Amino acid sequence: MSFKKIYNEYAGFDVKGFFEKITTDDVLRVLVKDQPDVWDFLTLLSPQATEHLEIMARKANRITLQYFGRTIQLYTPLYLSNYCVNSCSYCGFNVENSVSRKKLTLDEVKKEAEFISSTGLKHVLILTGESQKKSPVSYIKDCVGVLKNYFSSISIETYALTECEYKELIDFGVDGITIYQEVYDRGIYDKVHLAGPKKDYEFRLGAPERALKEGIRTANIGTLLGLNAWPKEVFFAGLHARYLQDKFADAEIGVSVPRMRPHMGKFKDVWEVKDKELVQIVMALRIFLPRIGIALSTREDAKFRDNLLPLGITRISAGSTTAVGGHTIGSEGDKDDQFEI
Repeated sequence: MSFKKIYNEYAGFDVKGFFEKITTDDVLRVLVKDQPDVWDFLTLLSPQATEHLEIMARKANRITLQYFGRTIQLYTPLYLSNYCVNSCSYCGFNVENSVSRKKLTLDEVKKEAEFISSTGLKHVLILTGESQKKSPVSYIKDCVGVLKNYFSSISIETYALTECEYKELIDFGVDGITIYQEVYDRGIYDKVHLAGPKKDYEFRLGAPERALKEGIRTANIGTLLGLNAWPKEVFFAGLHARYLQDKFADAEIGVSVPRMRPHMGKFKDVWEVKDKELVQIVMALRIFLPRIGIALSTREDAKFRDNLLPLGITRISAGSTTAVGGHTIGSEGDKDDQFEI
């Protein structure tokens, strides 16, 4: 069985109708349960749950301390290339955008690695646009060959790969994958991915599982909050994470909660996710999936991130830049960044 089957089971579910039937007592009953089920999780994402955020916060904090203590993993993104053949309406690297395209040489990768490692960071996430011609697996592998001399953990956030391609990178030293479905709603997915290989919904949906089958140690998934109404999107991200956690018990499964940020692109129909709602999302995920990792990026400001840490966050980015070579040769804040941090 793949997650596709689970997705299809819930795809037509009337979330709005479910929320209309939820009462305060329903929320409170969920909050005293030791093992919430999928409907309990959806209940915690309901408008009625906002009346009980303080109780949710105490429970989320208790669970976080129980499973993770006071440990937070720090990582930084390293952009290798922004060449892309996709036309994704929400992304600054969209092939139709007029940006300066760059690709780091191995010497530049080394320069970035030396700078980042000098700050004490030992976990790096390498990113590329989706261009197999400009950033083939062989190039990614060469970059990993440089980076593994400086970092104890190397994760990739690239285009979706085949099992054989994941195995090649894992055997060479990659131990983590981050790949967002972006939006689980198939209709919206088709609408915002106008052209390019990323338009293949099912190939991307199966990417985390292909990497996990080949032995990747950590897999981080997520939905880009703002592309669709957030309760249903977070519901599917939680279901996806639970499926992966149950099937690959030896791996570390994580969920990211990125909100849309200003970017060069055509997507303007953003579904707003307020700060209070993001807090609710993090706490609901923690209560539903006690052992799951939850990552928060520099899409959020420092004060807000600090306040969220005790409520379920286990992983945050630091020293971030979304420009290619932005740590040493890029220019943070120019129009070539993927999005504003």
